[in-house]
Amino acid sequence: MNDLFRTFEISASGMYAQRLRMNTVASNLANYEAYKQTGEPFRKLEVVFQAIYNPDRVRKGEIPVAVTQIKESDAPFRVIYDPDNPRADAQGYVRLPNVDLVKEMADMISAVRSYEANLNAFNLTKEMANRTIELWR
Repeated sequence: MNDLFRTFEISASGMYAQRLRMNTVASNLANYEAYKQTGEPFRKLEVVFQAIYNPDRVRKGEIPVAVTQIKESDAPFRVIYDPDNPRADAQGYVRLPNVDLVKEMADMISAVRSYEANLNAFNLTKEMANRTIELWR
């Protein structure tokens, strides 16, 4: 029965990680044209995942995931020529946040699919646990 609980833990870690990823994508989309209070364009946020590696658990095929960091992207800002914009520099160029809508949508779809896969694994494990308990009755 402990193996089933570890399976719940692994699925839950995956769902938690994907939920954080989805929140980060939502933040990036919300700040697509935003600037910080300092006047600098918003920098895209990225979630860093890490496998929780433990040799004993690897032999059993159990590797949960953890979010180790949410960091600002180092990608360059988008630049457009708009001399009439109040944020334009001396040459007339405006720096915009480094958020790419297409990439954010792809990340969102990937996060949703991964979350669903973890949820299905969780539900199937729950069904196995229920059937095992029914056998014991």
